Parts: sequence; structure tokens; C-alpha cells
Amino acid sequence: MQNIKQNISLKPYNTFGMNVKATRFLTINSAKELQTLISTEKGPYFILGGGSNMLLTQDVAALVLKNEIKERKIIRDFKHSVYVAAGGGEDWHQFVLWCIKNGLGGIENLSLIPGTLGAAPIQNIGAYGVELKDVFHALEAVNLKTGKLEQFKKEDCQFAYRESVFKRKLKGKYFITRVILKLSKSPKVNVSYGAIKNTLAEMKVKTPTIKEVSKAVIKIRSSKLPDPAKIGNSGSFFKNPELSAGAFKKLQKAYPQIPNYPLPDGRVKVPAGWLIEQAGWKGKRIGDAGCHAKQALVLVNHKNAKGKDILKLSEKIQASVKKKFGVALSREVNVF
Repeated sequence: MQNIKQNISLKPYNTFGMNVKATRFLTINSAKELQTLISTEKGPYFILGGGSNMLLTQDVAALVLKNEIKERKIIRDFKHSVYVAAGGGEDWHQFVLWCIKNGLGGIENLSLIPGTLGAAPIQNIGAYGVELKDVFHALEAVNLKTGKLEQFKKEDCQFAYRESVFKRKLKGKYFITRVILKLSKSPKVNVSYGAIKNTLAEMKVKTPTIKEVSKAVIKIRSSKLPDPAKIGNSGSFFKNPELSAGAFKKLQKAYPQIPNYPLPDGRVKVPAGWLIEQAGWKGKRIGDAGCHAKQALVLVNHKNAKGKDILKLSEKIQASVKKKFGVALSREVNVF
């Protein structure tokens, strides 16, 4: 295809700011355009959304497909709910704001999460007591081998904590073109997380709307998470570990002050940021790879760190936390 660019730097396309090159690069604006490409170009392909949940450690010797499919549309309208279709290349946060503007609730707690709609189901993004799966209805995706447009319902996606079938069995095999969410026209806000309650109290809001919950979340995230435009990062680098009741009890005995969030299945979620901070990594820097001074869960590129430098730092942190607490940290960020 004539629009394919050669030897393109991916620095502007990943939030860590890694200056790696793509052998070939193409912007995709529609499912049909992608299907036409697959019929003539057999790959290998590398899918790129907002570049906000990845760490690039080497040049990409593949055809990079940048998802720029745009759509925001109510496709089914009921008395209390609507089904909204959104293009895989839509900016997630801008879509959240659009939904709030239209009085559609359910994703306001997911405000200011970087990335695109197409990446949201892959990661099953979540924050402050809400996950994408809570409002997810279906998605459409092009099979990169056959070129066929297929639909995946919620059960097909095998959602789990920051997980889906697209991070495991189907990783890199589908290009998500459209996501359909079921949102509420008469939403009940979720302010179960203490941070939201406290921020709303500071804002002097007693009966919050979805707009005010969104503002509170934006305020919280802005205060503790670094702006990728100012310092390279990919948000939370690790998942919060979920421990069995027995393992947590043992840990709590040794560290009575450990923050914890009991889960419905009896397990207990422990903040990875707290573990990392207690292990002495908060604000620490090795060359240009560092652990953020305000939020230990975030690894940062101070300027010229390479992907491998960030990866090595993450492995040192994992080893340190394992040694101190006996807890294995898993990466939330995809490493390539």
C-alpha cells in the first residue's frame, strides 16, 4: 500500500518516549481499509493504540498498524440505558467526557486513563471500584490472519483483573475496530473508594453527579500520577497483588499497617505501590530509569532511558519485593 511509511521513529507514539524504530508504519482508519491491507500484505503486524500501556525494548521489525478508527454513536436507546458504539482509535478519556456530557453513566470512575477504546478491553481497564467489564457488551475485531470481521461478547473476552483473552491466547491476533458499551441514563454513582469520598468532601459535594465524580477522579489522578508529556511513563507498571486469605493473614501479622482491600471471593488485594515503597524504591533512580517520587507504582523515563533500562529496574523491584514480603509482583504493562 502506498501509505506505508518506512523506518519511522515510534517515540511520539509511546508514552514512555522510547526512541525505537518501526520497519514499516501505517495508519488504519476503518475495518475495510484493514481488510484490504490483509489481502495484500501478509504481515507480521504490530498493533498500536495510544501507546500508553507498553514498554518498547527494541526496534519493531513488523508493519505497525496505528488504530485511528473514529466513532461515537448511540446504537440502541432504552428508557434507562443505551448501547454506545465507539471506534477502536478513539481516545478513552475524551470518550468518557463525551458520555458524561450526554448524561451517560458507568465509566466516570475511569476518567483520565490514557489510551484508546481498542486497548481498553485488552487490559480490562479499571480504577476506583469500576472495571470496563462492568459496562462491556461486545466488540468487533478483524482477524489478522483471515481478514474476517468477528464479534466478541463479554464471555468470549474472558475478562479478569487487568486481563482478557487478548492478552493471552489471542494476543496480537486481532485488531479491535469497535467497542460497544451499555451505559446508564439514570446512573448510580460509585464512590466506594475512600479517595473519591475524601476528594468530593474537599470539593464540598454531598450528592455527587457523574460529572463531579469524574472531576474528583481527575483531581486524584493528576495529583499523584505524572503527565507523560512531561516525563515518560506508562502509568501503573505493576498489578496490585491479590492474595489468599491465609497468605494475607501471615503478611498482616508481620506488617500490621499494610493497607488492604477484601475481595468478594475471600482473597485480599494489597497495593503494589505500598509494597514497592516499603522496599525502599520510591523516588529511586538508576541512570535515567526511575521510580516516581509521588507514586511508587509508576516507573519513569527521566530523559534518555532505554526500554531495557526500565525493564531491568522493574525486575530489581520485583526481586526486592519478593525477598522482603514473599509477594510476587506481576507487570501490568506489556513489554515488547
